[in-house]
Amino acid sequence: GQLPTWLQGILLRNGPGMHTIGDSKYNHWFDGLALLHSFTFKNGEVYYRSKYLRSDTYNCNIEANRIVVSEFGTMAYPDPCKNIFAKAFSYLSHTIPEFTDNCLINIMKAGDDFYATGETNFIRKINPETLETLEKVDYNKYVAVNLATSHPHYDSAGNVLNMGTSIVDKGKTKYLLFKIPSSVPEQEKKKSCFKHLEVVCSIPSRSLLHPSYYHSFGITGNYIIFIEQPFRLDIVKMATAYIRGVSWASCLAFNKDDKTWFHFIDRKTKKEVPTKFYTDAMVFFHHINAYEEDGHIIFDVIAYTDNSLYDMFYLKNLGKDFEENVKLTSIPTCKRFVVPLQYDKDAVVDSNLVTLPTTATAVKEKDGNIYCQPEILCEGIELPRINYDYNGKKYKYVFATQVQWSPVPTKIAKFNTQTKEMLHWGQDDCWPSEPVFVPRPDAKEEDDGVVLTCVVKTDPKDPPFLLVLDAKTFTELCRATVNAEMHMDLHGMFIPQQAMKTETE
Repeated sequence: GQLPTWLQGILLRNGPGMHTIGDSKYNHWFDGLALLHSFTFKNGEVYYRSKYLRSDTYNCNIEANRIVVSEFGTMAYPDPCKNIFAKAFSYLSHTIPEFTDNCLINIMKAGDDFYATGETNFIRKINPETLETLEKVDYNKYVAVNLATSHPHYDSAGNVLNMGTSIVDKGKTKYLLFKIPSSVPEQEKKKSCFKHLEVVCSIPSRSLLHPSYYHSFGITGNYIIFIEQPFRLDIVKMATAYIRGVSWASCLAFNKDDKTWFHFIDRKTKKEVPTKFYTDAMVFFHHINAYEEDGHIIFDVIAYTDNSLYDMFYLKNLGKDFEENVKLTSIPTCKRFVVPLQYDKDAVVDSNLVTLPTTATAVKEKDGNIYCQPEILCEGIELPRINYDYNGKKYKYVFATQVQWSPVPTKIAKFNTQTKEMLHWGQDDCWPSEPVFVPRPDAKEEDDGVVLTCVVKTDPKDPPFLLVLDAKTFTELCRATVNAEMHMDLHGMFIPQQAMKTETE
């Protein structure tokens, strides 16, 4: 096929790439050493390259020829990079262990620079053209967070908004929303934008020793949406995990009898909306989008009824027959919550406060709390992406991978949230990755552009390829076959040609 001539730039993707080092193996797929890969679109041609992220973690492991730095699902002993006694002592004196800089989940743009991100306090600057690993940034030097999401948001000025969990203050566990400015004042050109990082607001954790795990958050024109789910990290267990010889993942627990709380932060006043909104216990990783309409906040997430998804990716479960053997006990469900921020304060108890046409409800309870039930939009999609120009605004389309009862995607889908119509692309023995939407320059319609996805074949002898679909019709425009091994990745971004600093600048 033929690439659209307007498609110029780099699709940059990140994910776990190496799971065995010497004789040692990681326990979990999400622990593997980060492997970056990119597709560069230039004058109708595509160039592929891939490179391991040269993190300190990577260097220590390769030098020792075994896993010496712990990851979330794999605890490593002892670390020859550090004296074992010093290590044990530091574990006793710090609640929070020193985390890995194996940033394997996503790519973030801050200022003019690009970073590989994970979920710890470390991110790594990279060169998006050569995939070289550059300096290491520790969020903790600028803001007191030990964990941060790898799904930041970008406002219209290009500032980064992100959330992290602060476990440092003794017994004052909280979630922090922080902003990284897109540019620094002229006279401080030498300084990084992180030096101007500011905390927008903080939300105290409902449980001081059991903060919620979260992978993303939501944003509208006026509000930040943070969901505190009953899938929690046990800080005491985490502090003693090394001594007990267990992984940090074993310190995560889901409580199905608990509630899921919604927090809404007013972006202007930086204060939380005082009304308490909640729903039933759920586990979710990805927000899709959120917007405001007639005094309501509407937000769409992909939720599960348990945490089986994480357990699926233990490598012992991912053997050759795993598609037959490993079944999700909870299918991903696209849920739309409709939350009335402005409602009649004299409304009768047990009345539904939602006034928009939807099956989602928000019921006022005796104690003033509001119990929300979602509208189910569809089932079986994950890794959702939208046209980011519609982020925080009313929108129609979600591009996602399609998963049934197995955690590995077999198709990609385009879902219309308004008509509930779904289009698919799929072929036998193909595992596509998260689809990335790239708008056509000067596009007037939400789905005017292309969708890019990297496709790995189930038979290692078949070459993988990059697939380019017309986003409107979901028909194939072209594919570029890669005569190299390609790994299954997690997330990434498209960087338009004009967003790249050239070396001369």
